[in-house]
Amino acid sequence: MCGIIGIVGVGPVAPRVVESLRRLEYRGYDSAGIAAHVGGRLDRRRAKGKIRDLEAVLAEEPLHATTGLGHTRWATHGAPSVRNAHPQKSGRVMLVHNGIIENFAALKAELKAMGREFESETDTEVVAQLIDVGLEAGKAPIDAFKAALGRISGAYALGALIEGHENLILGARRGSPLVVGYGEGEMFLGSDALAVGPFTHRISYLDEGDFVAIDHHGARIFDASGQPVERAIRAVSASAALVEKGNYRHFMEKEIHDQPDACQHTLSAYLDPIAGVAAAPEGFDFTTIDRLQILACGTAYYAGLVARYLIEDLAGLPTDVEVASEFRYRNPAVAPSTLALAVSQSGETADTLAALRWCKAKGLRTAAIVNAPESTMSREVDLLWPTHAGPEVCVLSTKAFTAQVTALTALGIAAARARARIDAEEEKRLVEVLLEAPRLLSEALEAVEDQVRPIALDVSRARDVLYLGRGPMFGLALEGALKLKEGSYIHAEGYAAGEMKHGPIALIDEDTPVIVVAPSDHFFEKTMSNISEVIARNGSVILVTDERGAAHAPANAKVVTVPECDPLIAPLIFATPLQLLAYQVGVSKGADVDQPRNLAKSVTVE
Repeated sequence: MCGIIGIVGVGPVAPRVVESLRRLEYRGYDSAGIAAHVGGRLDRRRAKGKIRDLEAVLAEEPLHATTGLGHTRWATHGAPSVRNAHPQKSGRVMLVHNGIIENFAALKAELKAMGREFESETDTEVVAQLIDVGLEAGKAPIDAFKAALGRISGAYALGALIEGHENLILGARRGSPLVVGYGEGEMFLGSDALAVGPFTHRISYLDEGDFVAIDHHGARIFDASGQPVERAIRAVSASAALVEKGNYRHFMEKEIHDQPDACQHTLSAYLDPIAGVAAAPEGFDFTTIDRLQILACGTAYYAGLVARYLIEDLAGLPTDVEVASEFRYRNPAVAPSTLALAVSQSGETADTLAALRWCKAKGLRTAAIVNAPESTMSREVDLLWPTHAGPEVCVLSTKAFTAQVTALTALGIAAARARARIDAEEEKRLVEVLLEAPRLLSEALEAVEDQVRPIALDVSRARDVLYLGRGPMFGLALEGALKLKEGSYIHAEGYAAGEMKHGPIALIDEDTPVIVVAPSDHFFEKTMSNISEVIARNGSVILVTDERGAAHAPANAKVVTVPECDPLIAPLIFATPLQLLAYQVGVSKGADVDQPRNLAKSVTVE
C-alpha cells in the first residue's frame, strides 16, 4: 500500500526521497509526490503513474532543499490523478497519509461550513485542513498536529511539513506502521524499515497512537495521551536496505526461486534435526487449547486452509480458518480455550490485525505467523511464530506463502506430539520428511520450469481458467487461481474437485483450461473421476501430479510432473508449478507481474 519517506537532511533531499520511494514500489501505488522547504516556503511536485513520471517532473522543475517528504499513493478516496496525489496541501501544511480517515465526510462538511475550500477528493486533505486551522488559531505546530489527531478516526500513518519550520517533520500512526530513523546529524521518517534502510540501520518503531516531531536534534515522541515517551532504538538488518533482483527478470521470478532457502531458514526456527523434534518458538503447550482459530486474508488465508487438513489429521486439534475481514463482524462464538492465530506476510494487514485485537478483547491467547518480526502483529501477540522468508518485494506472494505453510506444518507436528497423537519415533520421521522439503523444492523448480512454459502459452489465450483439488490441494487450487488472476488478469476460480459437479461443471468447454492439482495420495482416484467428468465434456485438462500420478494421466491431458514426495510436504512442492505458471502467463501477456494493477503489497486499510 502507500509508502512514506521523510528526511531532515544535510544534503539535496529530492534524489534521496526518490531513491527511497523506489524501494517502496513493491507496496503498490498509482501516483507519487514530494514536498520540500524551498527558499522559506513549501513547494511540491506530483505525478500520476510511476516513480519515473515523478522523476520527469522533477527534471523539468527541480526542488532544491535539504528537508523533504515523499509519498507513493494507492487510491482509496478519489481516482488516481495529480490533484489527488500526495502530498496534499492546505495553507501552511503539506501532508502525506497512508490509510483511511473514516469520519472525513463529516469533518469536510464542517470545514466547508467554515468557508474553507478543498482542491482534492481525498480524505487526506481534511487532516491538512484541520492542522492549518490550528495554526491559524495561533497554536504551535506540534499542538496543532495533536489537536487534528484528536478529531480524526480511522487508520493512518501521517507525515507533515509546516511552512516556516524548515527543519521539522511531524508524524503519527494509528493502525498503520511508521518508523523513525536516526542518522548522523540527520533524521528520517518512514512507513517501514525498508523506506529508511538506504540511509540508516538505527530505527524506532512508533507504538499505536504515537506521534513524533523530528529535526536535526533528534526525535520527540509522544504517546496517544500526549505524554513524552521513549521508544527503543533498534539496529535493523542490512537486508532492509538491499533488495535486488540479481540475475532474474522480475522479483516474482527471483522469489519463486528463493523458496528452498526460505523454507530452510523457516524450518531452523521450528525443528531440531539432531533430536528429531518439532517445537513452537518460545515454547507453547498445545494441550492447553481445545481449538485453533486461524485468521488471515488472501494468500495467507489459503495457507491456513492447506494447514487445517494437516493439523486436524495429525494433531486431532479442531481448526477453523476464517477470512479476517468477515470474522469479527459476525460476532463469532469463541471459547476461552481457543488460540487465535493470525497469519500475515507483513504483520500489518488491517483486517487481520482488527480480528486479532477482537480476539484479545475477548480474552483469547493470541499468536502470529509473520515475516516481519518488528511488525505491529509481532509486538501485540502473546506468541510470535516467525517465518524467515526474507524481504518479499513482488506484490504476488510466493515465498511468504510456502514459508507460512512450512511453519504451520512444523507446528502441526509439534501439536501432534504434545497431544499424544504420535510417538517420538513418528515425530522424528515427520521431522525428517519436513527437512527434505528445501531439497525437493529445488528439484521441483528445476523439473517443472520447462514443462510449464508451453502450457503457459496455451493458458494465456484463455478467458477463464478453473483449478481443482481435493484435501490440502483444494487450498492450493484456490491459491493457484488467485496467482493467475493477480499476475495475468485472467479470470480464474478454484474449487474442491468433488464440488465441481454441483455447479461449476456448467462452465466446462473446450476453451476453458481446467488445472487439476493431484498428487498420488488417497484422494487420487476420486480426483481422476473428476478429470473424467471434465474430459467427457470436451474440457482441456492440465494435470499437475507426481511420477506415479503421471502414469495414470488421460491420454489427452497436458501433464506437469513434480518429484515424488510424502503427503506431508506435497502442498509445498506442488505450489511451485502453479506459481511458475502464473508468472509465465503474466509475462507472456505483458502484465506487470511485480506490481499488478490495483493491488498493494501490504493492505493497511479495512
